[in-house]
Amino acid sequence: MELDAVQEVVEQLYGRADRERGIPSTVAWLCEELGELAQAVRKGTREEQLHELGDVLAWLASLANQIGLSLDDAFRRYVDDPPV
Repeated sequence: MELDAVQEVVEQLYGRADRERGIPSTVAWLCEELGELAQAVRKGTREEQLHELGDVLAWLASLANQIGLSLDDAFRRYVDDPPV
């Protein structure tokens, strides 16, 4: 699945509710999910790690949707001119 497709799925499922919640709350949820991912990487099972990776990706896609940016575009620099 392409990142733009991920954003579209998140938009269809949660777009309206996420916009009502707002950007500050979305950033807070993203940070919380990053913490859960960190804990799963340290102490969790592979299934828990996969679950938390999905949550982080979904919240990141929601944030990108709300600020009107494409994750594909954001990642393109790693293809075209990777940071060293």
